[in-house]
Amino acid sequence: MSGRPPAREVPARKIPVGLSTASVWPQPAASAFESAAELGYDGVEVMVWADPVSQDVAALGRLVERSGVPVLAVHAPCLLISQRVWSSDPVERLRRSVRAATELGAPTVVLHPPFIWQRRYAEVFPALVAELEDQTGIAIAVENMFPVRSGLGRGRSVAMTAFKPSIDPTDVGHRHYTLDLSHTAAAQMDALELAKRMRDGLTHVHLADGSGASKDEHMVPGRGNQPCAQLCEGLASGGFAGQVVLEVNTRKARSTAERTEMLNEALLFARLHLEWR
Repeated sequence: MSGRPPAREVPARKIPVGLSTASVWPQPAASAFESAAELGYDGVEVMVWADPVSQDVAALGRLVERSGVPVLAVHAPCLLISQRVWSSDPVERLRRSVRAATELGAPTVVLHPPFIWQRRYAEVFPALVAELEDQTGIAIAVENMFPVRSGLGRGRSVAMTAFKPSIDPTDVGHRHYTLDLSHTAAAQMDALELAKRMRDGLTHVHLADGSGASKDEHMVPGRGNQPCAQLCEGLASGGFAGQVVLEVNTRKARSTAERTEMLNEALLFARLHLEWR
């Protein structure tokens, strides 16, 4: 007997609710598995970035075994701070993300659109995503982003996209999408309309909130102005077959207990509004 808890099975007709490892930053990935196990999350989304454990598939597998919490998704290293994680080549980073998801038994890879300066990557991006999905069966869910606002002085600013062709992945058309509600808030987009455009391709949700400020806030759902409850209720009544992951910002928590309270509040919100109706 190993003494390790068995990996949890998500009951039928229940939308799995996961916790992003980004939600415990600056704590390491191991803390997310511990919090998910303690609070009763259905799984974890691994944000691959500077944390060495997030880059180590074997170490992540050991966390799964020790906690009994499965990996629901792997978030490819797409952030500016992770442009050299695994490789400086974005194509190789994506391929490694898909391999990591396969080895960890995760059905989904979360992926940002290419940056505008990644011209060669942008040219092959749609075909590459489709090819890897065909080869592996992993859903590569391309995420909606938000513009960067640059000040012009006298209280004026201009919104500029850092992504090619845009912040809206439905402009290209992919089989699978991630809908991030903190990003819709920062972009001042209608989250429900975007979900409609994603249609059956909506596979993964980053559940968080925002105030409508131009920055990416990732507030606990219910604390901002995004239609978090309405979206969740629509997913529940509409037969959504993907995953909902809480990607919230807890870095201002003054203690472990306060962080735990925030993560528990987020989970209770999701459970309440994702009940089957």
